[in-house]
Amino acid sequence: MEARLTLVGAGPGNGELITLKGIRAIKAADVVLYDELANVEILDFAPAHALKMYVGKKVGNPSFSQEEINGLIVRLARKRGHVVRLKGGDSFVFGRGHEEMEYAREHGVACEVVPGVSSCIAVPASMEIPVTRRGVSESFWVITGTTQNGELSEDLRLAAQSKATVIVLMGLSKVNEICALYKHFGRGHLPMAVIQNGTRSDEKSVMGQVWEIPRLVKENNIGTPAIMILGDVVALHPSYAMEYLQSMHLVS
Repeated sequence: MEARLTLVGAGPGNGELITLKGIRAIKAADVVLYDELANVEILDFAPAHALKMYVGKKVGNPSFSQEEINGLIVRLARKRGHVVRLKGGDSFVFGRGHEEMEYAREHGVACEVVPGVSSCIAVPASMEIPVTRRGVSESFWVITGTTQNGELSEDLRLAAQSKATVIVLMGLSKVNEICALYKHFGRGHLPMAVIQNGTRSDEKSVMGQVWEIPRLVKENNIGTPAIMILGDVVALHPSYAMEYLQSMHLVS
């Protein structure tokens, strides 16, 4: 029995958006450690004998620390064999997957990475919002909304001054600060979208201009997990104009 770890990106939420290679890894698992954002339907691909264990983190709920998860990976790999670490999106995009891989290797566990479809591009695409578009946006930034010390990333200040599309992950609690930052740089009328549970059946979203987004988020009870998209590309969404007019109470 070989102690090994496979980091598998589960995709943005819809259970069909995991890769074929990811499914093959799960079918060969002895243990599946899965996150809050991984669709539990994917667990059906695991063998009957496999241990399936939730190790997600959610604000306000008891959860495993990262150190505890690292230790679990090593202990279970040594005891049972093949551990699949199933993480929402891609495990190397704000997923701490590299930390887990590094810890496992330091403790003699062989590792493999199966990339996943990241929500930063998949969720906008599912909403028909391109993150780049010729003549509109030449690049895009992907930024965490909250840093390790709980503050806004300094990169947001730079991004707010660029013409690039900006996708903010894990930033809903900072929506007021983010919008205030954009307004500070004179960009309060920039199109913006906030999407909760992107690609899932219970998806919710609001679109409008930066200055009004905090109100729209509150009025529509948008919660986590959610991503924000800031940039002119948001106005390419088929219903952007209508949603904006509705938010202004100009149409019913």
